Amino acid sequence: MNILVTGGLGFIGSNFIRYMFKNYNDVNIINVDKNGYASNTDNVNDIIKKYPYPKYTEIINDINKICKLKPIMYTDTIDYIVNFAAESHVDNSIKNPSIFVESNVLGTQKLLDFARAYNVKRFLQISTDEVYGSLGETGSFTEESPLKPSSPYSASKTSADLIALSYFHTFGLDVCITRCSNNYGPYQFPEKLIPLMILNALHDKPLPVYGTGNNVRNWIHVEDHCSAVAKVLFEGKAGEIYNIGSNDEKRNIDIIEIILNQLKKPKSLIKYVEDRKGHDWRYSINFTKINNTLNWSPEHTFESGIKETIDWYVNNKQWWEKLIK
Repeated sequence: MNILVTGGLGFIGSNFIRYMFKNYNDVNIINVDKNGYASNTDNVNDIIKKYPYPKYTEIINDINKICKLKPIMYTDTIDYIVNFAAESHVDNSIKNPSIFVESNVLGTQKLLDFARAYNVKRFLQISTDEVYGSLGETGSFTEESPLKPSSPYSASKTSADLIALSYFHTFGLDVCITRCSNNYGPYQFPEKLIPLMILNALHDKPLPVYGTGNNVRNWIHVEDHCSAVAKVLFEGKAGEIYNIGSNDEKRNIDIIEIILNQLKKPKSLIKYVEDRKGHDWRYSINFTKINNTLNWSPEHTFESGIKETIDWYVNNKQWWEKLIK
């Protein structure tokens, strides 16, 4: 089967490609990525070596130009599309919302048209729990929770979700949507919380913490996210939304202290800064639906996963060093 993965040079997309080749023998993957600032060709160096063409094909291009790419995909059939491609940094969306609309909304719409034109079996839209907005001290997001995005980033992802569902209802395109909690693991771009704090701590630089650091997030290892995406891709029901999460809720400040403790760095490196505009207080994912209907649950505990992640960054200086210059 031929799977078109968009955004496969990014953190989650590259881990998904690696997961698919590791767990499925009959897949060929075409990776379309515009190679933006958060993409990294080094993320797939091992994949290129292990799975040369036709198992793995890489095309550097924007998903907004997807309809022009069919002649150079070296295949007559695209069976599945998994859309990871997205601008995803909230701070950047506050500074320049238009880029997020172009990539996340219009890019998704172009991909949906491509899927219709070439009779793709399933279009899987990779979304985020941020479309639900913020929670108080209790409760969890379910698939029926109202959509209340707080930032231009989450609003653009909400819009993409609704457009994808409209193609299911209007055109009969087989569409599924996954909404996942915060990911961590290897190959994550250093602007994100966990790698940023690890690398700053390694260099004895201040660790900037928004507000009080008490904002709560639900954390999942990227490999668990990938296994859930594969489940939905092959076993999910058309037109359905699946929340993907874990039982690990952590305050930002708690994660930072875990990182400092493992690296044997002082808490004096913590520097509290002005809170982010529209900063959601708490996210919590209820993943009962995917657990009950597709028999999926995460395998990593946060305690073991974060230790492995910190060790990965310590041992892979050659990967991240060029990214922070």
